[in-house]
Amino acid sequence: MESFSSLVLSVFRKEALKKLVFSKSKDPEILKLTARTVSHRGRMILACEYSKSGNTVAQRNLRDEEILSFIDAECERFDQANLITTVGDAERKVTKKGEVILGADKLMRKLTGRDLELTPLAIGKLDAEKNRILSGSEDFLISLGISDKNGRVHDKKQPKFRQINRFLEYVEDVYPSLPEAGSLYVLDLCSGKSYLSFAVYYYLTAIKKREVRMLGIDLKASVIAFCAEKARELKYEGLTFIADDIRNTPRDKRPDLVLSLHACDVATDIVLDCAQELRAGVILSTPCCQRELSQHLDAEFLAFALKYPKIKTAIASALTDALRLERLKALGYEVKATELVDPEDTPKNTLLVAILKKDRDDGLVNNYNALLEKLLGSGAQTYIGRI
Repeated sequence: MESFSSLVLSVFRKEALKKLVFSKSKDPEILKLTARTVSHRGRMILACEYSKSGNTVAQRNLRDEEILSFIDAECERFDQANLITTVGDAERKVTKKGEVILGADKLMRKLTGRDLELTPLAIGKLDAEKNRILSGSEDFLISLGISDKNGRVHDKKQPKFRQINRFLEYVEDVYPSLPEAGSLYVLDLCSGKSYLSFAVYYYLTAIKKREVRMLGIDLKASVIAFCAEKARELKYEGLTFIADDIRNTPRDKRPDLVLSLHACDVATDIVLDCAQELRAGVILSTPCCQRELSQHLDAEFLAFALKYPKIKTAIASALTDALRLERLKALGYEVKATELVDPEDTPKNTLLVAILKKDRDDGLVNNYNALLEKLLGSGAQTYIGRI
């Protein structure tokens, strides 16, 4: 392993290469190069993606015997390279004076040590990918720029692809709680770019073969216009979008499923308000940017922790989600909080799941109001009436 390229080849062969990133390009047309280990037709390859000027990308897949010369060539094009593996990291950089510095001693010692224990992270992820609901070749993923025309997921879109697949797994989990027959009515509130709208619509219509009427609502007119045009191009006739405040969500029909991904702060509460007022059968909501409760916490028994701003923010965020679940439970929902995706992909990672099981429970409502009074003091009266 006398060179960076031979080090890359070594970790690739040991199936320990997680990611390789080249940056600081000498070529104005090429901004960055990202590579990772993937499985193709039963063989391990290095899948490379170039980020080019004009917001375009290009791909190249390398077999074992091509890697050494390829990395040597790219080291001439880029002044920096970062290698991330399951057993450690390495860096290659070129100084302003043209000196090459290779920071890889620790990784090399591990790779040549007798007691090396490799974590099969790369292989494990690839095996898991085979069981994903979506492959990457679906029409809406290509149209939305998640995958290229050949169905290969762009490297920079891998976290979003994993997020979409994971969300669909939760939809699959709650699917038995949806009506067994007839048309399904689904709302995506604060839909944004509507990746989930398209994914859930595809899942329910193409995979589950259901008739679906789905509505996405968001305040941003330009985003809604884009999503509506994509739905027309894809001929997703049951998927529509409107630009409006979600408080104006149509009240003419009870939704079977309400979705919301990363509605900011109290927008998540408005989503949950709307969903429970309509007595939605199932609610899947991932909160974001929780600030409201932090401004009003007035609990003497928590004073020792609330005096530290960072800890106060974390406590308020956790309490916000717990209160949301307690409120939904009091209103007749069976609830849980779970992790949506790997925290490395996004810190906004809590998924609230609620399934309507019974009528409102006044005893639980009183318990919820008592919790508010304990946490907010006199300020609780602002919120108690909402339930």
